[in-house]
Amino acid sequence: MDAEAQESFREFVANRSSALLKTAVLLSGGDRHAGEDLLQNALIKAAGRWHRIDEPEAYVRQILYRQQISRWRLKWPRRELSVAEPPETGTAPDASGAAELRLVMRGALARLTARQRTVLVLRYFEDLPEAEVARILGCSVGTVRSATHRSLARLRVLAPELAALGPAAAEQRPSRDYSPVEVRQ
Repeated sequence: MDAEAQESFREFVANRSSALLKTAVLLSGGDRHAGEDLLQNALIKAAGRWHRIDEPEAYVRQILYRQQISRWRLKWPRRELSVAEPPETGTAPDASGAAELRLVMRGALARLTARQRTVLVLRYFEDLPEAEVARILGCSVGTVRSATHRSLARLRVLAPELAALGPAAAEQRPSRDYSPVEVRQ
């Protein structure tokens, strides 16, 4: 990689890594460490072809999706066992309940299957149309629709407190972090 391409890659990582990390964390079920690994592997793959990439963010996101699909297609998932959860650092209690909502959503997403979680992240967090999700996952649009329906139903069972939210409550929230699904019930 020449100096110009290297600088371009560094700028891309500096500017877009936080947004890409959010997607990677969601794809990995809320596990930040797994999301960081997923993003790091995607960036390594992108760096090798950097001079040939026209749309860097789309390319890296495509790598993220495909890596996650490969992970959940494994017969025996390779997972690390976490012994203890590190404490939240420097967060004050959120009076509006947005932090609690994110935790509930993250926990509910983590209890979904990898395929269900991937469909919901692509459809609602990434806001991709059904046809694009079908293309990424290598299935039909009907399969995406039924998987989305079943995933949302399962999410409602796992986190019934999300059902209380409606469009009015969603408009009051400051961000869409980890909670876009409940708006489209």
